[in-house]
Amino acid sequence: MAAPTMLLLLADGRFPAGAHAHSAGLEAAVAAGRVTDLATLGGYLRGRLATAGLVAAAFAAAARRAAWSSGRRATLARLDAELDARTASPAQRAVSRRQGRALLRAGRQIWPAATFDDLPVTPGGPHQPLTLGLVGAAAGLDPAQVATVAAHATVTGSASAAVRLLGLDPYQVQALLVRLAGACDATAARAARAAEEPPERLPAAAAPLADIHAEAHATWEVRLFAS
Repeated sequence: MAAPTMLLLLADGRFPAGAHAHSAGLEAAVAAGRVTDLATLGGYLRGRLATAGLVAAAFAAAARRAAWSSGRRATLARLDAELDARTASPAQRAVSRRQGRALLRAGRQIWPAATFDDLPVTPGGPHQPLTLGLVGAAAGLDPAQVATVAAHATVTGSASAAVRLLGLDPYQVQALLVRLAGACDATAARAARAAEEPPERLPAAAAPLADIHAEAHATWEVRLFAS
């Protein structure tokens, strides 16, 4: 098991992978009037955990499991294809790959001895959860810890964006995250168990409204966040 500090460093929003530039769909949800206060933000974050959070955490944990296995290149390619199939919105697919490129760049700089060459070579870059799995391996994290990092990022990014978008009290937002800690841990544990299955059987929880919001957000000429 990796030292706790390494896990904290990867989960830190200040890790130089560009996550601060994304609201994970919250900006569009706020514009649509679906998130207006602390209560509706809580519902939004719970929904994120149950859908995108579970999927991202499972794929990140599965990539971590593949990192030190024989035939990992083929497994990572299957994971990439399966995650693509689970991401219905072209805008969200592009964001995932853009974030994957940014995380890969950080991983190569921070762990120069690690090998990331088995990640699928695609025009947009590797999906972010797959890159997280290999970065987690380089950091010495196990699959359950990688799943925790992924689930944690699902809620903290949007929560941070909510402070800027809605002017919410940051103390109250942090208290909301504390109340969601149990759900976050449970999602990560479920994802880590699911990651033991073949790529084709990994979670496929969907959020169609989030897909619609992502496509609308991508057309905006003026926006505070990239997604």
